[in-house]
Amino acid sequence: MCRVFAGQDPEGYRQINRSIRIDGHSTSIQLEATFWALLDEIAENQGLTTPKFISKLYDEAIEINGAIPNFASMLRTTCALYLRGHRPGMDEQMVPKRQAA
Repeated sequence: MCRVFAGQDPEGYRQINRSIRIDGHSTSIQLEATFWALLDEIAENQGLTTPKFISKLYDEAIEINGAIPNFASMLRTTCALYLRGHRPGMDEQMVPKRQAA
């Protein structure tokens, strides 16, 4: 059973840095190659470039949550949600926006 996971190609978990402009600031994000491939796929499905998708995701997360403690982790969990079948449009009606205190 674990051979499927243990025997995976090391290229998939190689760290890759990409420079992206978010909220007018240039920043570097480091993720594993597999996550970058998934983010590229998600962005393409949304009709966006990966940098535009990430920037839009950041803006919406700030609007909803007010802060993002670890954006790289948020990108990884975005990929996990995508793999579990969650898709924009389908889920947007199901996730209530956080109420102001």
